[in-house]
Amino acid sequence: MGDVAMTAPVLNALVKQHPELRIIMLTKEPLTPIFEGIPNLQVFIADVNGRHKGLKGLWKLHKELMEYPISAVADLHNVLRSNILKRYFRLAKVPFAQINKGRREKRALTSAKNKEFKPLKSTLQRYCEVFDSLGYPLQLPTVKPLEQKALSQQTLGLIGKDNRQKWIGIAPFAAFPGKTYPYKLMEEVIKGLDNTNKYKIFLFGGEEDRSSMIKTANKSRNVVNMAGVVDLSQELELISHLDLMISMDSANAHLSAMYGIPTITLWGVTHPYAGFYPFGQDPDYALTSDRSRYPLIPTSIYGKKVPKGYEHVMETILPEQVLNKVYSVLS
Repeated sequence: MGDVAMTAPVLNALVKQHPELRIIMLTKEPLTPIFEGIPNLQVFIADVNGRHKGLKGLWKLHKELMEYPISAVADLHNVLRSNILKRYFRLAKVPFAQINKGRREKRALTSAKNKEFKPLKSTLQRYCEVFDSLGYPLQLPTVKPLEQKALSQQTLGLIGKDNRQKWIGIAPFAAFPGKTYPYKLMEEVIKGLDNTNKYKIFLFGGEEDRSSMIKTANKSRNVVNMAGVVDLSQELELISHLDLMISMDSANAHLSAMYGIPTITLWGVTHPYAGFYPFGQDPDYALTSDRSRYPLIPTSIYGKKVPKGYEHVMETILPEQVLNKVYSVLS
């Protein structure tokens, strides 16, 4: 989801700088709310577990897409399915440009031996380069955040009375343990913010995270659990109105960043140098684990690989550091 969220401000800038373009965004159905409000863009659902499954399904998908007057294809994913589609479109002589993910540089960055620890090109810059290669130049500095969404009555009914507190979102979980801040430490952060009575705190996460966050909300004065309560469309409404987001190196960081919300990120065995730093964020908003104690960081791009002895790297980020960063940003 994070990769998809990073495409949204780029596509928004693309259609505004090239208003003659019409975009058909091929994505999975749950992700369609990310693209709501982008002009000249319609979503086409890839049913990869149904009618578009397998080689025959991808051929069917290609034929369905060819019913549109497609003049070029921009592959912002570069995975097995899109590489198969590339062959089909090239048979139809449709220009096809793919993102260069920089896999070799990323292997060097995450290598345990002869590590090349240096910042890599951002994923957003790589997206821009795909469109540039198709003849639609797009400069990254011209990419701007999406506009704030209106809060629906349903969402307003869920979040309760606005008592002029600043709104902070916290997404305390991630897909892999290697980049998830210990929840006991995050509870200290939440308690510290809650005790000031200055902030309304919204907890975001998946259905599997809900029970932990309900317990936290129940013992707090200003904390509201949103996990399993709202759908993605409502979540985006709320996120676009936050004063601040605290997130792991995960999707919620990119969802808030695409609306220009100040986003503090906590990094474990991954690192901002890999090119997945949230769009438009001050580099100072990243809190990284201690590389002097754990020099192999980053050990992987997505946080899957956790070497022996690196299971607790995020404990080097103290709750006091997170709180001080919040106070600094919101001041």
